[in-house]
Amino acid sequence: MNTILNNLPKEAKDKHIENKKYFDKLKKKTPKNLDYVMQDLHDAEFKKTDCLKCANCCKTTGPLFTDADIERVSKYLRQKPQQFIEQYLQIDEDRDYVLQSVPCTFLDNENACMIYDVRPKACREFPHTDRKKFQQITDLTLKNVAICPAAFNIVEEMKKKLPL
Repeated sequence: MNTILNNLPKEAKDKHIENKKYFDKLKKKTPKNLDYVMQDLHDAEFKKTDCLKCANCCKTTGPLFTDADIERVSKYLRQKPQQFIEQYLQIDEDRDYVLQSVPCTFLDNENACMIYDVRPKACREFPHTDRKKFQQITDLTLKNVAICPAAFNIVEEMKKKLPL
């Protein structure tokens, strides 16, 4: 896994222009079956991908915390929401709550999430490759292929399955 993670930023950079062009075409002419194809590609990839061997998303990026996330996580940690915010979060340039630092505070030394059952929506949905109306989040996907080996593989398979 270390080799894959070490090579991922370069591979994603090498494919960036190709992927950007592909996604631009995808937005202009979205296949009717896109969401079904993406769901199948996502499911197939995550049958063979063990996130616990990687956790690169948790090590290199932080999720956005919605108000509902803050309520849920703070309750789980038996804290008041304001206490949780002060201890773990900060407001970013988009005025969103994000972690004060990465790697994620809640990632343990075996790549497991200590708040997994109540983790933020952004974590639950990452890398967002099974999201409905996938064509609307291609900019996010371009970023995620440099972070998540599974997202990288899904996009590569997508280009084969849905040539544009």
